[in-house]
Amino acid sequence: MKWLNSVSRLLSDPFKRTIRSKLIVIMISISVIPIIVVTWLATNNTRRAMEQEVIQSNLSRIDWAGDAVNNNFTQLNNLIYTILISPTLAEYTKEDEASLRSQFTIQSNIINTITSVYYSGNNNLVEIQLYYREKNKLFTINDMRNDIQSPPAEPPTWRELITKQADVIIQDSTGTASNFKFIRSINRFENQEKIGSVSLDVKWKMMDNALDLLNSEQEAGVYIVDSSGKLMHQLKERDLPDLKAINLADHGSGFVRTAEHYIFYNQLEPSGLSLIKVLPVSYIDHSAATTQKYGLIVGVASALVAALLAALLAYTVSRPIIRLARSMSGLNWLKAEDVSHLNRQDEIGMLEMRFHTMSSRIREHIRNEYTINLEKQTAQLKALQAQINPHFLQNTLQLIGSMSFSKTPSDIYSIIQSLSDMFRYCLREPGDLATIRAEMKHLSNYMNIQRQRFTGKLTYEADVAPEWEDCRIPKLSLQPLVENAFMHGFDKKKGSWCLKVKVLPYDSGLLISVEDNGIGISPSRLEDVRSRLAEQLDPLWTSGNSIGLYNVSARIKLYFGEEYGIHIENNPGGGTRVSLYIPRVKEGQ
Repeated sequence: MKWLNSVSRLLSDPFKRTIRSKLIVIMISISVIPIIVVTWLATNNTRRAMEQEVIQSNLSRIDWAGDAVNNNFTQLNNLIYTILISPTLAEYTKEDEASLRSQFTIQSNIINTITSVYYSGNNNLVEIQLYYREKNKLFTINDMRNDIQSPPAEPPTWRELITKQADVIIQDSTGTASNFKFIRSINRFENQEKIGSVSLDVKWKMMDNALDLLNSEQEAGVYIVDSSGKLMHQLKERDLPDLKAINLADHGSGFVRTAEHYIFYNQLEPSGLSLIKVLPVSYIDHSAATTQKYGLIVGVASALVAALLAALLAYTVSRPIIRLARSMSGLNWLKAEDVSHLNRQDEIGMLEMRFHTMSSRIREHIRNEYTINLEKQTAQLKALQAQINPHFLQNTLQLIGSMSFSKTPSDIYSIIQSLSDMFRYCLREPGDLATIRAEMKHLSNYMNIQRQRFTGKLTYEADVAPEWEDCRIPKLSLQPLVENAFMHGFDKKKGSWCLKVKVLPYDSGLLISVEDNGIGISPSRLEDVRSRLAEQLDPLWTSGNSIGLYNVSARIKLYFGEEYGIHIENNPGGGTRVSLYIPRVKEGQ
């Protein structure tokens, strides 16, 4: 589930961060989804329309082909009627006995009549047989024979008529699948008693011209089957599918669709045969695929164009909104910025204009407040710089007085010189920033006086590499840190005092560490000091007339930025460490 949530966030985050992505997706969806739906409906409608067209055209064709096949059967039936209505056959079927000579003459006339019909037919006739049951005579006419027989048994065609009690039968020819027999009974006029039969042996090729009407598709199969579904003839070699879905006893024409085929049928009356055309479903799918392919190409192209136009429109609409959002997020409240003139007259243009007007006024107000506050701080700082802590001055003067009784003039002069240098540094050094060299010299003068006050008790160490002495630091930043060590660390500390000042590089800045071995600071007080150092305080002193710890931190942040300042902590071995972080900004930079 974690990877699913990760994927979900990866896909949704761009839409949470910017309105442009949402607008582009919405515009593309509005423009593309209808095209996709219309294309899908059009392709489906194309297939259905093509299916209906194929069905209707094949229903018409199978009716035409059925009429053509029936016409061929009618021609064959007419040939048989020509024989049946001949006077010679009527005379032959009379019941009275004629002389042998007369019978021979009549039989010869029948042969002549059948021969005439045989040759007057068409090239598709293979043979004509006439069987007269009462006299057991079988007349056979073909290209090779022209005779009369008295068969020892009834011909199969006659038995088929009697068995089925049918007037017309069409069946396969014996010995060849390319021919069929068209058989009609000879009925007595008075009572319709069957007294014989006429059989035409015909080539199936006679029906091919009619079946060609159904050969409109290369994949189609065209068949003639009997009432039981047995294959009688086919135009091309094809596998005949299962015809159980069709009731071949039904009259007329129609079609059924199976999972794989369209089956069109036409029941041929009165022959009892059925004309079948089988068309694979894949034919319509393949035929529709080409049209659908071009439809899909047009649909995809339209969708891409619509998506491109929608994305362009969304980008154009969202561009001023994004520009306004970026202007708001990147606004510098202290630095004046150039405002491009906008030509938009709509609500977004008005919003941009009002925002820039408002930001200009806020920036001007902040600049005024900042200038007033800075001037106030500068005046107060300069006033303090002109002063020395009264207690420190009093203690120093008392120190000089006591030294006049016990020290040499050079020792007294050293203290007076240090005090004089401290006054000079506070009063005469220009600017708000000083070099570390100047700060360390000022601190050295301060510590020279303190060492003389606490002779034998105070140890002072300073470690500053020459390469860092030219780096800049707010003026009077180190003395307040050392004063705190005396006021809060050494005041109640028994034994020796040790104070160390180190300047160390870190990353791209400098770390000035002031360490003492005093009594340290309680955890609650340490937490309070740290929280106050982290706050955005007004960079003014907080303890009487001295420049306090918080003031030093605030001035460092004011000059160099929020990433710099002061950090305070207890030493593991006792005492306190105050770390001051500043950038490596040298004099003249």
